[in-house]
Amino acid sequence: MGKIIALANQKGGVGKTTTSMNLAASLATFEKKVLLIDADPQANASSGLGVDIQQVDCSIYECLINNVDIREAIYTTDVENLDIIPSHINLVGAEIEMLNMENREKVMANLLNTIKADYDYIPIDCSPSLGLITVNALTAADSVIIPVQCEYFALEGISKLLNTIKIIKSKLNPALSIEGFLLTMYDSRLRLANQIYEEVKKHFQELVFKTVIQRNVKLSEAPSHGLPAILYDADSTGAKNHLALAQEIIEKNK
Repeated sequence: MGKIIALANQKGGVGKTTTSMNLAASLATFEKKVLLIDADPQANASSGLGVDIQQVDCSIYECLINNVDIREAIYTTDVENLDIIPSHINLVGAEIEMLNMENREKVMANLLNTIKADYDYIPIDCSPSLGLITVNALTAADSVIIPVQCEYFALEGISKLLNTIKIIKSKLNPALSIEGFLLTMYDSRLRLANQIYEEVKKHFQELVFKTVIQRNVKLSEAPSHGLPAILYDADSTGAKNHLALAQEIIEKNK
């Protein structure tokens, strides 16, 4: 049975999409069968893994709104063992279209239940908001990874997200757990980055991943080539960080 892991933080620019696509590719490198769900209307994880957004006939949007069979939305990528369900700009309006649906918070959970057994890991790249699509992702997920960037306002907003997770646990998904807090855009030369690392560690202790994702040029360049870091430059710090993260998650879930 696959494990569904949502990557969520309502703050934009914390590295959710970068982590989603590179973690998915790294898990696949360890011969795990992985399906990445792009649940962000910007569709950056889709294009970052080489999907031509203009050519997509069936995305997560059609599955959520038109009840299309989720298997029709699965696309393969250049990474062996890694499939993706792409996103679409239409997803922006999906929240309004879902308002009158019955059990509207559980639409994604019902979709993913039909294919959960086909994969080892199903990461979901959430949009930077706490709207209905993100609530759907958290209701469908077994656990959540919270990326936290090593910058001044990093801890701002985390309490809001934790509160949302608490509400979802009590009302919609009692089994939801926190997989871990992941520090991203880390630069060991900066005193501030080290201070934030210490502060997050002090607050959340063993919930913080040992692996940190360092600032890395290759990691930023890779998506413009439609590739994850591991295919773009396997020796880059970004690729190595995400492989270490994948290994940590695999070990934790043995």
